[in-house]
Amino acid sequence: MASLAASQGRPPGPVYDDGVVRMFALASVLWGVVGMLVGVIIAAQLTWPELNMGISFLSYGRLRPLHTNAVIFAFGGCALMATSLHVVQRTGQTRLFAPGLAWFVFWGWQLVILSAAVSLPLGMTSGKEYAELEWPIDILITLVWVAYAVVFFGTVGRRKINHIFVANWFFGAFIIAVALLHLVNSAAIPVSLFKSYSAYAGVQDAMVQWWYGHNAVGFFLTAGFLGMMYYYIPKQAGRPVYSYRLSIVHFWALIFTYMWAGPHHLHYTALPDWAQSVGMVFSLVLLAPSWGGMINGVMTLSGAWHKLRDDPILKFLIVALSFYGMSTFEGPMMSIKTVNALSHYTDWTVGHVHSGALGWVGMISMGALYHLIPRMFGRTQMYSKSAIELHFWIATLGIVLYIAAMWIAGVMQGLMWRAINPDGTLVYTFVESVKATFPFYVVRLLGGLLYLSGMLIMAWNVVMTVRAGRATPVAIPQVPAVPAHA
Repeated sequence: MASLAASQGRPPGPVYDDGVVRMFALASVLWGVVGMLVGVIIAAQLTWPELNMGISFLSYGRLRPLHTNAVIFAFGGCALMATSLHVVQRTGQTRLFAPGLAWFVFWGWQLVILSAAVSLPLGMTSGKEYAELEWPIDILITLVWVAYAVVFFGTVGRRKINHIFVANWFFGAFIIAVALLHLVNSAAIPVSLFKSYSAYAGVQDAMVQWWYGHNAVGFFLTAGFLGMMYYYIPKQAGRPVYSYRLSIVHFWALIFTYMWAGPHHLHYTALPDWAQSVGMVFSLVLLAPSWGGMINGVMTLSGAWHKLRDDPILKFLIVALSFYGMSTFEGPMMSIKTVNALSHYTDWTVGHVHSGALGWVGMISMGALYHLIPRMFGRTQMYSKSAIELHFWIATLGIVLYIAAMWIAGVMQGLMWRAINPDGTLVYTFVESVKATFPFYVVRLLGGLLYLSGMLIMAWNVVMTVRAGRATPVAIPQVPAVPAHA
């Protein structure tokens, strides 16, 4: 049997279920291009508002939630599902649990994305940040997510080795926490097929929404991508995790602290002052586990720093960690009430969000996908290493232009809005602050165009890699089964 498999180009023994991993990886690249293109369009609209041409479904208010959903849940979500289903098989040395259900997760998630792409431009929205989709789509999300959890945790349960690698701890926390967040925040009363109203009222609704909103950042955009970091940086560097003990401390400290930080989005609102202060304190505490994880990832390169000169994939992964460290320092600082009084409602917040989204989430995803995709198609590396290098430098320059422009614009806006004449009147009108912001919006648009250009280079490189390779089954290493008492 082994010789027959070898003669047909198949490895002997059982193989990993990589078909769904391949599809999620390719879908992530596709949706990344789409989501970032929409982002560039709305950045252009903010610079020159007449670009919406008076068409309602092309207006900023319709396209902005489409952009956020596309980059977070389509690009980021597909990257997380690809990598988690890849990692959980390799670290457990076992096939996926219920592979048919994994395919339901893939097609169901694509249906969610397409439903968002249709409903949001048509104005069908709940109005909740990062949770704009209406109740029928929310139900579909719930079904897909439960199936995803069954596949992931079922695979963890059938692993062939005792140990659960730390990346799976982070992926598991991300899956459980996002399920909880979605169910609680999306509780709504339907009034028609395409319209519902929140089950909560007033300040309670705001509190639930930002408990969800910040923990979507904490678990979807942080914990899940830290799972990527803990697997793909050691694999790409050929080094063990710097401190496995620190990785476990990082995990428990992060998931406990993040849950309480949401109220910092509601400073100086009707939320009780004590709740605002709790959010601020936990946000400041959050700095410690965040930087512990960043240091653990960066120090994994100890003894292998020279690889950064020649390995553009490692550059993506390590620069992503640098942006993670910067964003997780800036976030707690912005949660301090006196700082927040200047930064809130300004473009400083936009700069902060995108330093995390473009710098951390985008770069770590691209690095992980560059590692993953060639191996899914029987190749040891991407079609063009120089294209990866070019992508890295274009993307990095785009991020720097984007966030620097937004930081400067945001601080300027905050100062202009607070400037007061001796008689108590405002020095500047709001329109004057908008006019002063125009040059920075042009720079932001340029940064976004560069980042999108890098994504297009990646898409070309992926297409060429897939064309040059072929989907090759990968054999599962044969290891002793887990003892019954373990």
